[in-house]
Amino acid sequence: MPKPLVKSGAVIDGYTIGERVHAGGMATLWTVTHPGIDVPLLMKIPRVSEGEDPAAIVSFEMEMMILPRLAGPHVPTCFGTGDFAHQAYVVIERIGGATLYKRLPELPLPYDEARQLVARIASALADLHRQNVIHHDIKPSSIMFRESGEAVLIDYGLSHHNYLPDLLQAEFRLPYGTAPYMAPERLSGVRDDPRSDLFSLGVLLYFFTTGERPFGEGETLRAMRRRLWRDPHPPRKLCPDYPPWLQEVVLRCLEIEPVWRYPTASQLAFDLTHPDQVKLTTRSERVKRDPLSVAWRRRFNLGVMAPHAKSDVAAQIASSPILAVALDTVEGAPELNEALRVTTERILATLPSARLACVNVLKLSRIAVDRTLDEQGSNKHIDRLVALRHWAMPLKLDESRLTAHVLEAVDPAAAILEFAEVNQVDHVIIGARQDSFRRTLLGSVSAKVAAEARCTVTVVRPPRMAGDAGESDAGEAPGEAPA
Repeated sequence: MPKPLVKSGAVIDGYTIGERVHAGGMATLWTVTHPGIDVPLLMKIPRVSEGEDPAAIVSFEMEMMILPRLAGPHVPTCFGTGDFAHQAYVVIERIGGATLYKRLPELPLPYDEARQLVARIASALADLHRQNVIHHDIKPSSIMFRESGEAVLIDYGLSHHNYLPDLLQAEFRLPYGTAPYMAPERLSGVRDDPRSDLFSLGVLLYFFTTGERPFGEGETLRAMRRRLWRDPHPPRKLCPDYPPWLQEVVLRCLEIEPVWRYPTASQLAFDLTHPDQVKLTTRSERVKRDPLSVAWRRRFNLGVMAPHAKSDVAAQIASSPILAVALDTVEGAPELNEALRVTTERILATLPSARLACVNVLKLSRIAVDRTLDEQGSNKHIDRLVALRHWAMPLKLDESRLTAHVLEAVDPAAAILEFAEVNQVDHVIIGARQDSFRRTLLGSVSAKVAAEARCTVTVVRPPRMAGDAGESDAGEAPGEAPA
């Protein structure tokens, strides 16, 4: 391989090199321009000189394979790559602003600000995982934000792609990553579990809300191995005013065993977006670490180091979706609500890690002033929340898997669509009523949701009763309508 010669003014495959803007341990970043591309660009070039870590070359190979396969607002757009025979590089869009690392002097952040910040990162992770990639280096310097607000995940040299060769796994036995953020299973050679990224994000959330890292700064392998058996101090020990719901979320992310963490980044983002719906367990009350007797049992439990069964990113996500069932608690016929419950129960039976959001829309008037109390003096919002939970009781779901939401909107269909989009809902279940002249002219809520949702939609009809006239709501067909 020829010795690379990269300097300002050089031209590589049509890209003109500008200034060097960053020199990292594994690569350098240069501004570049190209006559056919009118957006700011960066060229990332690996360090390959004498004495450089060979892992830098392998990780760059991984980045060159993974980046061109990614798309969407949460990843940098890749414009080109070069091979090692001539000059290895990747060219990506230059995202304005700085990484989250720049905010470290401000720590700890206010709880609500940190919650919103990490919720956006969790949404970005959910999008990345849906593209079959586990990042494996979630930390402040790997996170940026677009002007529009979306989190962008950068640096994919340590990542794992479900359908590409894992060169780091094949060529090196030691785990590579940033020690304070590394998940325990990574120390056992596990690289195919997306919940490892959720552990790292839990470390970040702990750090940004307390000002201290849960496992300190230790970078030796011995220090890192402690997290295989020793849990961190609960945040409430450091900050007495720490919100119980937030400690519940943080400590769930930091569970030693992946199976006890959130199953998906989408479910984590959901809890961060709806803190009032977080179900509290004993995690939320703790002010001390596990007793030493528990920690020592973990340490000497040989099963901790047992071989890990191969995971599948897509299968993990598919088995843990977010479902939303849209209910009309006021006008809905009992037959339709029962049909919705039967359908929901059938779907949940095959998805033991799924979450269910029961949604009702309190329709607002376009002109009149809306009253919060009904004619009997009861609060409409509270009454509907109670009705939603009553509807869900026969499903016998664990409370951590069930939430209830009353939305207030002029347009019920638009409100349901927005809820599904914002909360990364995978499947909407909605009822369809019998015909009416008004629905024939204007279209129904379920028809609009089925037509415009960006997720799977199941439209449910009540059993046809004797004497029923008409086929269905305008524009609807039974069954699933993937949008």
